[in-house]
Parts: sequence; C-alpha cells; structure tokens
Amino acid sequence: MNLTRRKFFVVSSALISSMLIKSNAQAVEGRYATIIDISKCDGCTDESIPRCVLACREQNKSRFPEPKKPIQPYWPRKIYEDWSDKRQKIDTLTPYNWIFVQKLNVEGKDIFIPRRCMHCDNPPCVRGCPFGALTKRAYGNSVINEKICFGGAKCRDICPWQIPQRQAGVGIYLKLLPKFAGGGVMYKCDLCKDRIEKGQEPACVLACRDRLKENAVFVFDERKKIYELAYKKKKEEGLFIYGDRQNGGTSTLYISDISFDLIDRALNERNERFKMPVDVKNKIQTTFNPIGKVVITSGFLSIAGAIVAAVVSKNKKTDGDENAKD
Repeated sequence: MNLTRRKFFVVSSALISSMLIKSNAQAVEGRYATIIDISKCDGCTDESIPRCVLACREQNKSRFPEPKKPIQPYWPRKIYEDWSDKRQKIDTLTPYNWIFVQKLNVEGKDIFIPRRCMHCDNPPCVRGCPFGALTKRAYGNSVINEKICFGGAKCRDICPWQIPQRQAGVGIYLKLLPKFAGGGVMYKCDLCKDRIEKGQEPACVLACRDRLKENAVFVFDERKKIYELAYKKKKEEGLFIYGDRQNGGTSTLYISDISFDLIDRALNERNERFKMPVDVKNKIQTTFNPIGKVVITSGFLSIAGAIVAAVVSKNKKTDGDENAKD
C-alpha cells in the first residue's frame, strides 16, 4: 500500500488522538449524576414494558446493530455473540437493550432495580480499551465509539458489573482480518449523550417522571446536588447508598431502604448475571499502569485502524457504488 502524504497525516492524527483519549481518561467526576431510588420502583408491573426500558429503546433504536450475515467466528474461537434474533428481550442487558429492570425478592419483599451503566468517575473500561474506542465525557458519561470498536470485550471483562454487551457481524473488524481479529461492537448506555449535550434529561429519567411525577425513581441533576440529596436521604430517612464509593465513585447513585449487602447476597444466591458487589475496587488504581502498555497498545492499534480506514476508503472509491453501500 502506498501511504500518501494525506494518509500519513490521518494516521498521525489517529495516534495523537488515541494518546489524548487515554491521558484525558483520568478520574473526572463530570457535570451530572443520577439517583435511582429502589424504594420507589415498582417495575411498571401494570404495563407490558417498564417505561425506562421503552424510552431507552425508542431513543436509541436507530443506533442498534444490523449484523452482516452469515456471521463467521474468528480464530481461535468457534462461537460468536449474536443477539439480533433476541432483540425484543428486555429482562437483561443486550446490544439492543441498554437498561433493564431486575426483579428480586429480599427477605420476603419484592424489589425492582433498574440496571444500566454506572458511568464511573474513573472508568476501567475507558482506560482498558486497547483501541481507544471509549471516552469519558465532561458530562460524567462514558461513551463507546462504535465506528472504531473491534468488539474485543476488554471493557466488559474489567467492568465490575459486566455492563457492555457485544454484537458480532458489525463493525470495523469486518474490514480487517475478520477471521482472526475482533468480534463485533460493544454497546451500552451512554446516558443519552445527544440529549444531555443539548441540556435535556436522559430518556429513562423523563419517562419515569412522566409516570410517577414527584415519586419518580430517577432524579437527574448537577452532580453536587445529586450527592447532597443522596446523603440527606441517608441521614434523614435511614436509606442506604450504592455507587458513591464503589469502583472509586460513579455518576449513578442507588438509594434503598434495604442494605446492598442483602441485595447482593440475594443476587448471588439466585446466580444472577448482573450483581451489585459492595466492595468494588477500581482496577485502574490497582492493576493498570496509567501511561504504560495501555497507551502504547492503543496508539499502535489506532494507527492500524487508520490505515485500514484509509484502505477501505480507497477501495470504495475504486470499486464503485456497490462497495460504497457495504
């Protein structure tokens, strides 16, 4: 391949951008945060689908993956993750369902827990992604760029809650050694990034308030106000808080009249896929070198990705409209 002057600058920019992404992924509290009050959630049991789930799906349906089939496994794996035939499944997190309501019985009481990305202050998923596909935004949300995600699932592996979900048959990996590298694209809640950048609330928050009014489960506001409200409720109402210290702190605070030790014990007893461990250490602080291998690896792979993008762009121009539609 001939690397033209223009392509050289594309490649160089990718490397610089990747390093900036990694250096900017330090602990950033963010402008906004959310309270999710478990003591108020009834799981919308009188409706066919919880309002928060429905609102999320409607908001993001244009971004859901449409895999290219037949999907081929990549070596040495003989399996792949395909949720495209289960896109209506709403009782768990999938690439088509970025929030779900987890029903649980704790000491004879039914509780409902809306589960989505915690949007950590110092997210391991951002620092651990070898492709630089995740960023921590100033608003407090962490976001996956599906255009450069290879679906390696490192983000899910190091997430304390295993939030990101993978869909095979989509993404840039199809253009680069699809039989040997990648695995699809990872998907998760990004806190309705387009909405909050416009000063609007996330869809789940708005939908919950439309139904429950002043008793809404979700409260979205400036981070300082959210933390103050959570600690006030803890002091005055004896509620328990989750998310303020787990994984070094998050932009999602759960409050509950039942302790989270009991909640997580019940989740473990049921062998639930998504748990709520109380003692969550931040893996960045304990295992990652913040300027070492992760940055180098990301920079190298960003160069490779930029080269591939340049080649794909060239092929599209030379092969005509047929490839341009791929």
